Amino acid sequence: MKIEVLGSGTGAPDWVSTGFEVYQKRLPPECRLLLTECPIAKRKKGARAEDYRNAEAEQFTRLLKPSAYVIALDKSGTQIETEALSMRLEKWMMEYPLVQIMIGGPDGLSSAVLRRANWIMSLSTFTFPHFLVRILIAEQIYRAWSVLKNHPYHK
Repeated sequence: MKIEVLGSGTGAPDWVSTGFEVYQKRLPPECRLLLTECPIAKRKKGARAEDYRNAEAEQFTRLLKPSAYVIALDKSGTQIETEALSMRLEKWMMEYPLVQIMIGGPDGLSSAVLRRANWIMSLSTFTFPHFLVRILIAEQIYRAWSVLKNHPYHK
C-alpha cells in the first residue's frame, strides 16, 4: 500500500523535509509514504479565503485517484487515538492500494474537497502550520504502523 500525503505549499523549510523523511524512511515497503506538494493559490489584495480554498481544490481534485481512500485533515474532523488509527491503517492495508491524505494551505480545505473525502480527521483542536502537519501525520502513520507490528516505538 502507498500513503500519499498531498501537502499544500512548496518550498518547505529544510527541517520540515528532514522531519518528514525520518518517518518516511522508517516505514517498510508494504506501507510506503510519499509526499506530493500542491502550490498554494497566489495571494491577491481583496481576495477571500474561500477563493483561495476553491483554487487549491482544483489542484487537489486533479491529484485524487478514483480508487484511493481519501482523508482530509480538517479541524471539523474526528479526533482518534493512535491505537484506533492503527486499526484503520491495518484495514486500509488490506483494502486499498492507495490512501491519499490532504493537508490544506493557510485557509484550509474547500467544502467540495471535504465532501470528496472518505474520512475527515482532525489532528488536534489546535491550529498548526500546514508544513508542520506533514511531520505530524508522517509520525502518526509510523506510530500506528509500529503498534500493528508490536514495535517498541509506541510505548
